[in-house]
Amino acid sequence: MTKDLTIGHPLRIIFNFAVPVFFGYLFQQFYNLVDTIIVGQFLGVDALAAVGSTGSLNFFIIGFCMGVCSGFAIPVAQRFGAGDYSSMRQFIFNSWILVLIFSLVITSLSVIFCREMLVFLKTPENILDMSYSYFVIILAGIPVAFFYNILSGIIRSVGDSKTPLYFLIISACLNIALDLLFIAVLKMGIPGAAYATVISQAFSGILCFFYMRAKFEVLRLKKEEKVPSLKKCLALLGIGVPMGLQYSITAIGSVILQSSVNVLGSVYVASMATAQKISIFFSVPFDALGTTMATYGGQNVGAQKIERLNPGLFWGSAIGFVWSFMALAILFFFTDNLAVLFISKTESPETTAFVIRHVFYFLMANGCTYWLLTLVNVVRFMIQGMGFSRLAIFAGVFELIGRGVIGLVFVPLLGFQGACLASPLAWVLADAFLVPAYFSCRRKLITMYGIDKASK
Repeated sequence: MTKDLTIGHPLRIIFNFAVPVFFGYLFQQFYNLVDTIIVGQFLGVDALAAVGSTGSLNFFIIGFCMGVCSGFAIPVAQRFGAGDYSSMRQFIFNSWILVLIFSLVITSLSVIFCREMLVFLKTPENILDMSYSYFVIILAGIPVAFFYNILSGIIRSVGDSKTPLYFLIISACLNIALDLLFIAVLKMGIPGAAYATVISQAFSGILCFFYMRAKFEVLRLKKEEKVPSLKKCLALLGIGVPMGLQYSITAIGSVILQSSVNVLGSVYVASMATAQKISIFFSVPFDALGTTMATYGGQNVGAQKIERLNPGLFWGSAIGFVWSFMALAILFFFTDNLAVLFISKTESPETTAFVIRHVFYFLMANGCTYWLLTLVNVVRFMIQGMGFSRLAIFAGVFELIGRGVIGLVFVPLLGFQGACLASPLAWVLADAFLVPAYFSCRRKLITMYGIDKASK
């Protein structure tokens, strides 16, 4: 049931591993997309703006949870690559302890201060209550997000990228069905969309848990391995927290940007929400490549096969570049058709045309620079898999600077068109740091493991 990424041609094994991860993320984003479409179609532009206005805060908090879980899975991948299965299982047990602590603390604080965060973000008054009713439920489901992400991360760390896909397909179908039930039939409004998201993710996590226990003998903890270890907890925190902070630091820039757009009005917020949902959907391959490169880097460093890092980076980037240009072509010709899916037929023609036009501006700015996003994901996650997650956090700092400058300077000057420049500038700055950082990290590993082995 496991897969060794330390043997075979890098292109083949990266592609084969990434495809199931891609479809898993695709279905995850698909039901998020459908969730937004149903809200926009059944509840209107203001409801769409209410959900969209929480996006940056959602990324700030839930992104931290996802980053922490991804970080906790890296020592598991490294120990698996080294064949040290007992130590691997000890890392798994201690990661469960840390996940429990993190989920309790983050959930409590975020739920208590939910409304204050939305007010601080300058959420428009006409959608503030709707935003709160949606977001507080999502925050209450943080333990569910931790539960699913740590399980799926562990399963992927031992080379199984297909099973999380199957469970996400089931989860996506369940989420769509619950959306329609709660919003269209039971008339629960925006809270119905939040409940559907949390319930479907919980179901996916439960499936991962029972599957992992039943199918992976190498992951079954022995009694003597169920011992809290300060050393292993610190090692996990040393990788997981920087990865979580990387997401959160990046998200701070998004929060600043969202705050600037919120001032423009709810129709602009709806345009931004629609454009971001579509852009995130088309960015799924980059996320899949990132997850793949973290596992690839972790296993190969664990096996001390440093010579495989450069070819892996090259082929991972090549796959991403091909998709970048394909995505731009699709967005150029079909943005209008995609944007109209989010807009209720009851909206005025003027409002509909306004939203579609601004969605196109945003997606063209992003689509033309997706190749930069390829490097952000491939290089950053490779560095993290190599064990240098603290260094990779600086990429998030540069993304924060890029989005912050746009939000504080260019949006007040240029309006929505200024906001369209945020991600491209963030990606340029992140890549300017990441690419040299990767080669520096590789040189350190060469020194550690020997120049002859690394240069084969």
